[in-house]
Amino acid sequence: MRLVKLGLLIVFAAALVCPFAFTRPVQGQGASEAPADYDSFNSNGFTDAATFAADKDTFDETEDTGAGLGPTYNAQSCRECHQNPISGGISQVTELRCGHEDSSGNFVAPTIFINDGQASIPNRSLVNDRAICPGIVTDKGGVQHNFLQTNIQERVPGSENIRTFRTTTNALGDGFVECIDSNTLVSIANQERQQSGGRINPLVIQVPVLEAGGKLRVGRFGWKAQMASLLSFASDAYVNEMGISNPLNPTDFTTVCKVTTDPEDQPGADGLADIDKFARFMRATKAPSRDATLAATSDARAGAQIFNSIGCAICHVTTITTAPAGTVINGGAFTVPPALGNKIIHPFGDFLLHNVGTGDGIVQNGGEASENTMRTPPLWGVRTRDRLMHDGESLTRNDAILRHAGEATFVINNYKNLSGTQRSQLITFINSL
Repeated sequence: MRLVKLGLLIVFAAALVCPFAFTRPVQGQGASEAPADYDSFNSNGFTDAATFAADKDTFDETEDTGAGLGPTYNAQSCRECHQNPISGGISQVTELRCGHEDSSGNFVAPTIFINDGQASIPNRSLVNDRAICPGIVTDKGGVQHNFLQTNIQERVPGSENIRTFRTTTNALGDGFVECIDSNTLVSIANQERQQSGGRINPLVIQVPVLEAGGKLRVGRFGWKAQMASLLSFASDAYVNEMGISNPLNPTDFTTVCKVTTDPEDQPGADGLADIDKFARFMRATKAPSRDATLAATSDARAGAQIFNSIGCAICHVTTITTAPAGTVINGGAFTVPPALGNKIIHPFGDFLLHNVGTGDGIVQNGGEASENTMRTPPLWGVRTRDRLMHDGESLTRNDAILRHAGEATFVINNYKNLSGTQRSQLITFINSL
């Protein structure tokens, strides 16, 4: 019996020392590295330079009330929340969400009353921080409307005792993430269970693809993996974060102070709405690159080995290969192009939901099982981030690591057993990503 136990320990130790060998799904032969750089001038090959520049301008464009901004909103442009160090990156900007549980313990999104209780926004966990009223609102024709005595600022009701902040996620390289085959993510989930002896148990959820009439696909975008396609993601952000209704989300959440007609984002002469250009821009961005100089140091190289050996790489998956060019995804709405197909990426994440003790209690597309889970944050580009974890409340790498619990408990115990030098080397490696 002692020999059997020893054999099992050796197998599990091997899985921890060499997790990369178990987490490199490849969809086809001849895969090549995805372009990676913080480059705001050149696309990854999905679009030409002129189209990339024009789409970036649309992504950066500041919206006003004439274009449909509001009535309640968080930002005036995509760039406002996705800009560090270039358009499409992360930022310190957070959004506010809240809710409560019913008598059965199920999450309930709140009804938020505005305009001194004369109107309400029902069944929405997001609370916008900004509003266009009270004020003078200018419509598309330049006509001004007096709403000086109309107050529609949203506020968290006292009844909503589940409250959380969500930091802006990185969108650079997300075209490659979109093109990961759903079966690859399912396979990664199965491998993680095997590698950890069942201690890690990721949640894979199927979410609606808006442009495909609600057909389901494995979610991968957002802190709750609540979106599966970049067009769905763009549409959701446009209406929720800027209050601009669009072809896939054609109705505003309130008509108070509204001086525009839904949907506000209409296709232009080229047949494309803004959300189409947002999605095309994100699909054309390069993946976040590493700090090559720091990565080449002896401390970073030693830290990479520690990252593997203590189990971090089980969930923070180093290498994934996208589906082959020509693969039809997003419920039939998108075909993987050569620029994004069969590309090797290094996200240091699995895009799956886990309970690591930091769940925010919010339910979106994942059902009640997702309440206390969060998507593994991809660590590519983490060197550009100073506020860590989903709420931005961890300010050092060490603090963020030590907040992990739940499924990650055994990994964090391994971290705690490291020497001070080893911890420093691990953090140096993380700082190179």
